[in-house]
Amino acid sequence: MSQGLRATEVDLGGLVTVLASHLYSTPLVALRELVQNGHDSLTRRRLEDPSGQNGGRITVRGDRSRGTVSVEDGGAGLTEPEIHAYLATVGTGYTRLLREVTGSDELIGAFGLGFLSAFAVADEVTVTTTSHREPTAGHRYRSVGGEQYSVEPVPARAPGTLVELRLKAEHAHIADEAVLRDVLTRYCVLLPVPVHLGDDPQPLNAVPVPWRQDQAQDPAQDQAQDPARAQASADPHAARMEFAARFGRRFEPLAAFPVTPREGSDATGLLWVQDSATYGTSDNRDLAVYLRGMLLSEDARDLLPRWAGFIGGVIESTRLTPTASREDLQRDDHYRAVQEALADAVVDGLYETARLHPGAWRRILARHGQELLGAALCDDRLFTLLADDVPVPTSQGDLTAGALRAAGGGTLHIALGTSGGFEEMLYRAMQVPIARGDRYAVLPFLRRYGQLRGCRVVELGSEDGNRALFRDADRPLAADEAAWLAAALADDGEQLTPARFAPAELPLVLVPDREAELKQRIEDDQADARIPGAALRLARAFTARTDGSVRARLYLNLDSPAVRRLLGAYRAAHPGTATAAGLLRSMKVIMSAAGGESRGDLTAALAGLGAAVAALTADTGTTANTSTANTDTSTDRGEATA
Repeated sequence: MSQGLRATEVDLGGLVTVLASHLYSTPLVALRELVQNGHDSLTRRRLEDPSGQNGGRITVRGDRSRGTVSVEDGGAGLTEPEIHAYLATVGTGYTRLLREVTGSDELIGAFGLGFLSAFAVADEVTVTTTSHREPTAGHRYRSVGGEQYSVEPVPARAPGTLVELRLKAEHAHIADEAVLRDVLTRYCVLLPVPVHLGDDPQPLNAVPVPWRQDQAQDPAQDQAQDPARAQASADPHAARMEFAARFGRRFEPLAAFPVTPREGSDATGLLWVQDSATYGTSDNRDLAVYLRGMLLSEDARDLLPRWAGFIGGVIESTRLTPTASREDLQRDDHYRAVQEALADAVVDGLYETARLHPGAWRRILARHGQELLGAALCDDRLFTLLADDVPVPTSQGDLTAGALRAAGGGTLHIALGTSGGFEEMLYRAMQVPIARGDRYAVLPFLRRYGQLRGCRVVELGSEDGNRALFRDADRPLAADEAAWLAAALADDGEQLTPARFAPAELPLVLVPDREAELKQRIEDDQADARIPGAALRLARAFTARTDGSVRARLYLNLDSPAVRRLLGAYRAAHPGTATAAGLLRSMKVIMSAAGGESRGDLTAALAGLGAAVAALTADTGTTANTSTANTDTSTDRGEATA
């Protein structure tokens, strides 16, 4: 049997449906594509006939009563052969050919697919056009559904093209002027040719673009031509902030800084710090990308650094390569070069803000301090900038690392657990602020800061940190004393450790073992579902070195007068020894419960506290009552004598 070559069959109806209805994320893209075609038509006419007269504008009209939208340009227009070759042929576009011939980077179109998007919103599409090459001949293209079309001669019009859409019923709302204004303002704001809505003499895109301003031009000349441009030239920072405020779709800007071309990247634009609520892994990155002046992607956040969850911006480029839908970017070398350029722009912009706009810098630190802690760990330049400025959450409010070190006598004190309980009580008694090591990025940031500044870091809950705070007792307890104290004060999983520490007034401190806590969490039955496999394996390898039997260490302060009296009472076999020990045990349970540790039975501890008070005051209460009675009798006698 012969295996000859055969032509591939194409279901035109199915192809048109896929391209028109499923290639784009929203049917509103049809407006973008038609305006883009108008822009390329104007550009083509200028390239082919530099000396000719060109209207240089695009006009969009909506008629809700008729259910139509039209897009008109004064560009190059089409001859009848060009209608057949480009308008009615899927995948072929004159724009791509013209770009190859002229090398122009002003043209937007690339794939010859954009016109089909019109059929996503319209039942019928009509194109009336006159070519500047044949100014006496007019043609009208008409198609219903996109599968078949007709072309007929019509009276010539001024060179250019008028595209009319008879909208589908479900898309009739697009003809509303408010909808058109919203969509076109978003898509066309950076387009270099004026785009008008209906008879409005003011273009939709008459917005000063800061990075396009000709700073070398004489401001007086600017004033004569365009007052808005003159103002932007006179105060670039104000112009950036005004632009950022206009385009910050979700949050107001705190500071704005430019994006300029760098090695491998032609991206220009503006980035700004958003007045947004960010914390830790919150991601409010908001970047719009314009390709040759036309919106390509409203959510290109992956071009921004992952740590920059507080950054918004607008950039434009001619080198970034769009996908066929023109709603995303291909991850090629240019894409990666722009990523690097934007990371540099964020860092440079933060430096510029800190140096030139201290008020804005303080607001940024106050608003985004938590996320900046993490960002500083991702970029050495940011760490250098932020090391002494970024606030760190502590038991005494937000403090800089420098202030935390100064308050700690040259030492950074960090609690690895949640706030409350013995850890916080210890630091309060020492009158030293404690950094919240359980908060996002605080612990690694302060560790690195300690290395940078050569200061000691004490982490309460770690083995090294505990040794730094709780000195070993110079004289160990007798075996029977240690056994009795352990039985009287410690619960299951708690290891009694005699020590000496300040302040002496604090008799004991219960410090949870954070490695044991981690081991318990990752060995939980649900850990496999909560934690990714690779991370779980690493965590289990880390905690394999501890058996988890010691869940907390109970440091007993041998410098404490209360502890010394308790030991003295034990040695003297005082009858109140057990009651005093019960008070300390109840205190331990109550304080650990205040820290959320749930060590021991809180109800039993409260009952024990009440019983101990009752036992200690039983004889005292009788004596007090007798004294009161005697006082009353004496008073009565005195009154009688008087």
